[in-house]
Amino acid sequence: MSDYIVGLTGGIGSGKTTVANLFAELGVTIIDADIIAREVVAPGSAGLQQIVEHFGTEMLNADGTLNRAKLRETVFAAAEERRWLNQLLHPMIRQRMLAQAQAATSPYAIMVVPLLFENGLECLVNHTLVIDIGKDTQIWRTIDRDHVSKTQVINIIDSQISREQRLAKADDVINNEGDVESLKSQILALHNNYLKQSEKAQ
Repeated sequence: MSDYIVGLTGGIGSGKTTVANLFAELGVTIIDADIIAREVVAPGSAGLQQIVEHFGTEMLNADGTLNRAKLRETVFAAAEERRWLNQLLHPMIRQRMLAQAQAATSPYAIMVVPLLFENGLECLVNHTLVIDIGKDTQIWRTIDRDHVSKTQVINIIDSQISREQRLAKADDVINNEGDVESLKSQILALHNNYLKQSEKAQ
């Protein structure tokens, strides 16, 4: 088990996956809440069954998988539906994240959690790392990646805590407005620091 866990977060489109992959290249165990969130609603899962019972079969694609776009659209339009979904999935996701942390073999592990602060999950980690970009960059990167409307991206940004609040809560910040080389040098410096911190934590 890794005794030292870094919680990696950032707004939508900030580059969390890119940063996590670069840490993984350095041999760090990555625990990704988004991957776990997909697993708990996979075909045949209790999570998917309860979603269909609650929202109806229109939440399913033809192949029986979850229609994530339809679900996202539904829950972002209604706060009480979003609360219901969170109360269903968050305990399942948290349980799996902790199990993966127990199984981690690197000196420290990184837990990638998009809504780390929003869902009060910083209590699960020793240290927080925020990936930061400006709002305009956030909007165009997300539109480019997800092929969604600007309105939908702004709704998602508005549903997350503000950039200022996120930065105020961060122990460390990576600026991801620059090129890959700038990103790699920031990550390497943090990696060396986290290795030292993990030695102290043992």
